[in-house]
Amino acid sequence: MPRPSVRPQLVEAATKCFHEHGFNGTGIQDIARTAGVPKGSVYNHFENKEALAGEVLDRYAASRRLGMLADGQLAPVPRLRAHFEYLAADLENFSYKRGCMFGNFGAELSNQTDLMRGKVDTGLSTWTDAVTQVLQEARETGALTSPLPPDRLGQFLVDGWEGAVLRAKVTRSRAPLDGFFDVFDALVV
Repeated sequence: MPRPSVRPQLVEAATKCFHEHGFNGTGIQDIARTAGVPKGSVYNHFENKEALAGEVLDRYAASRRLGMLADGQLAPVPRLRAHFEYLAADLENFSYKRGCMFGNFGAELSNQTDLMRGKVDTGLSTWTDAVTQVLQEARETGALTSPLPPDRLGQFLVDGWEGAVLRAKVTRSRAPLDGFFDVFDALVV
């Protein structure tokens, strides 16, 4: 009888380890121990740690709930704010210790591996495009009065969020996120 796949356990364990210790601070043995499987199981499912990290980033991107940005049940500006509040609540659940995996991996790995740099860039670009789309919708309905074009404002909001998340991770507090929301309210309303 074939053994059940432990791939999902490995991805979950790697996500936890990478959030807690970073990519370079996490070994294959750490991931296997956290997953409760033998070390060889990692190599049965992934070519190397980088391939596993790539899947972790793909899963992380999916967890950002970009679909909520396209949900027309809320007006564009409240919908965009609700999206960022959702992300803030996720950070709060971990006492602001984890930060954003895009930002964490971008800072740690962008000069080490093109695969990871590309995945982070794709994740951030996809997110920026989704934010920009909501801002464009807000502009079309008259809810966005900022003179900034939606694409520049979308880029600024994602970049500003990433900076606020890094600062929240450093200070272990919501204060930087509150600062982001103050600027959000001034720019987007």
